[in-house]
Amino acid sequence: MENATSRMVRNAEVRAWIAAERHELADLLDGLQTDQWDEPSLCAGWRVREVAAHMSMGFRLSLPATLGELARARGNLHRMTDRVARRDAALHSAAELAAFLREGAHHPWTPPVGGFAAALGHDVVHGLDITVALGLDRRVPEDRLRVLLDGIRPSSLRFFGTDISEVRLCAEDLDWSYGSGSPLYGAAQDLLLLAFNRKLPSGRLRGEHSSRFTTP
Repeated sequence: MENATSRMVRNAEVRAWIAAERHELADLLDGLQTDQWDEPSLCAGWRVREVAAHMSMGFRLSLPATLGELARARGNLHRMTDRVARRDAALHSAAELAAFLREGAHHPWTPPVGGFAAALGHDVVHGLDITVALGLDRRVPEDRLRVLLDGIRPSSLRFFGTDISEVRLCAEDLDWSYGSGSPLYGAAQDLLLLAFNRKLPSGRLRGEHSSRFTTP
């Protein structure tokens, strides 16, 4: 069983990865062309611009502001985050959106559940929403990926509405698999996206059920 000291050490390690991820993604965003900001991401209904705006929402909005936005959305978290992302994407320049992420690199924000591992997942997955959609070959470091892959549970799949029945996810670049059934092969970070209920571009997965998880 993990004791308090080992939890503190682990949290410090994950927070360092969060900060590194945000710095790296901010640098990547700074290098995008103007038209790339308006390309669709893997996050349904959002362009790259909305995803970038959403990524820093948790540490730009105070708790009272967040609660106010949630009240305006009549308690619907999805409606609230969508509204704020669209508003902030329109209000702020590309340079500002990248700067928000860099300036908040060490912010202790975490989602309502899941702690710092969930915050790392938030950054990694939304970063991949951008890079995979744009065809950019960014590889998430293995140590960050393993934390997230090892955290996949039936409850997390249900939370994101992901159905992997009759499928075993098998990473081709890491010693990792999850589930039971017909093997579905892909890069570890692509399988992570799948677990977060993202549709991948065609050709990134191999297996009998690959068409279930890719765009036409």
